[in-house]
Amino acid sequence: MSATETTIREVAALAGCSIATVSRVVTGHGPVSDQMRKRVVQSALELGFPLTRTLAQARPVISVLVPSLTNPVFAGVVAGIEQRARAANMFTILGQSNYDPAQEEDVVSTLIGERPTGMILTVCDPATSRALERVRKAGMPVVTIYNEGTPDGVASVSVDSRGAVRQLTEELLSIGHRRIVFVAGKFTSSDRSSYRYQGYRDAMVAARLIASPPIEVDFIDATKDIDLTEVLSTHQPTAIMASNDLLALTVIASLRRAGLSVPGDVSVTGFDGIDFARQSSPKLTTIRQPSQSMGTLAASLLLEMAAGHKAPMQLRPDFIPLAGETVAPPRPREP
Repeated sequence: MSATETTIREVAALAGCSIATVSRVVTGHGPVSDQMRKRVVQSALELGFPLTRTLAQARPVISVLVPSLTNPVFAGVVAGIEQRARAANMFTILGQSNYDPAQEEDVVSTLIGERPTGMILTVCDPATSRALERVRKAGMPVVTIYNEGTPDGVASVSVDSRGAVRQLTEELLSIGHRRIVFVAGKFTSSDRSSYRYQGYRDAMVAARLIASPPIEVDFIDATKDIDLTEVLSTHQPTAIMASNDLLALTVIASLRRAGLSVPGDVSVTGFDGIDFARQSSPKLTTIRQPSQSMGTLAASLLLEMAAGHKAPMQLRPDFIPLAGETVAPPRPREP
């Protein structure tokens, strides 16, 4: 009996199914329930059974994982991926993780079972992501998008979040702000949030100022409401930087409830450049990521890798500072 046959038997035993069922999952031929397909894929990954397929054997599908479908920044990147997929006569399958590493791993296992040509992922943290490791073990082409610090040998498309926020913080400092705080989505849910805080900290330290600890909030709940009462009392900020535009808009709403004006009393900045944040009043000062172009670029890179035409590459599109109406010099402090 060959080593491959032995491994198939081990996968079948671990998954609690027949060898024929494992074969149907691997080849994509024959009916298998979604639950059983997921069990077989998980068992195969645990045992190191190769799930690699050639482009001709894979389905004409690109699987996509994003943290949330409620944040327009991810809608933009999905639009870019779908546009490139359609041009290649392919389809997309989409899943969301809700910024939860456990859900992330669960969804990815299901997506692997769909036998896609490859996968495009935004994970919580690529350095520790079990979901990303599962895709790599499956031998599938994979591109991370928005993630920074992606391991060597893994393709990625991301802007320099840390450098962008450092630049934005320096602009606040240049017009007189000194008491600046940073409201961020939880770092365990988003490496992007962590890198952006580091950019703020870089600028504050370089200016020999105290960088306040991050105000970490839940991404899902915080877009509904953020209570800044304690932050305003403790730090008395003249500027609040948010790790994304949705949080920035929620910060502005919270400041208004506290009787403060933006930017008269407190300046506010965001990150992402989503359209409706730019159409709000006042128009949000932010950093734009070229999301749709990034999606198209990631899909193109993935297809080139799947066809064997390119090795994994880590690409850095330019970010775009967008001046708005939510930043002004701080008011002089009363004596």
